[in-house]
Amino acid sequence: MRIDGAHILVTGASSGIGQALAPMLAARGATVGIAARRAERLEETLALCQEHAPRSRMWVVDLSDVDAAVQLVDDAWEAFGGLDCLVNNAALGKRKVVTDHTPEDLEVVMRTNFMSPIRMNLAVLPRMIERGSGTIVNVASGGGRFGIVHESAYCAAKFAMTGWTEVAAMDLADTPIEVKLIQPGAIATEIWVPQPGELPGLPGAEFATAQDCAAGIVDALETDGVEFFVPAELKAHVDMKNGDLQGWIDLMVSLGHAKEPSVS
Repeated sequence: MRIDGAHILVTGASSGIGQALAPMLAARGATVGIAARRAERLEETLALCQEHAPRSRMWVVDLSDVDAAVQLVDDAWEAFGGLDCLVNNAALGKRKVVTDHTPEDLEVVMRTNFMSPIRMNLAVLPRMIERGSGTIVNVASGGGRFGIVHESAYCAAKFAMTGWTEVAAMDLADTPIEVKLIQPGAIATEIWVPQPGELPGLPGAEFATAQDCAAGIVDALETDGVEFFVPAELKAHVDMKNGDLQGWIDLMVSLGHAKEPSVS
């Protein structure tokens, strides 16, 4: 897609990948709509965007609320007179042993990481198709291609997003809509900070920066293809898991037993 002159909505823009991506898109000439829960942090991102794109604006939205997520699409479409691109980046981590997950844990992770972004897909797609152009970017995870110990709910949601996006690319192949699936690896964001009652992340992870991941998303927007791994080396882990599932499970079990603290 052409970024210069586009109207792009980015979720999860108060920190991490979204916070890095939105100003990057604005610097390339896009008018950016940004959304997240934390107003003060979102205002900081908006200020960076408006240095390049003064018409950029923000919405304070809790994307664990599916109805609010759908309303966000309506509001952004009306505010900008249409959207050229939707970047579903907002996500929630949840690191617990599978038997420690509560029904509420599962509900909120699936709503935030799968139901809300996909309902946003469904809300924007008919309008894009009617207009004759548009790009959908779903930011999943390496955890959408392989299991990660202690992250059952998170991986379930990201596997679901990956499956949805694959089939969307098939079903929309004869339309003017582009579909992009981003699979980030270990990115140095707040999602790695252990929350009360949760476990630390895997020891020894090598972190890419949020800026590097955001640059990878920008490259994906301007490149043919559907699935993009950031960093590209992450694909080797997918191949390893696909080639030897038991070996991957054994590796994850050993990492889950390790006592080293995670890097945040």
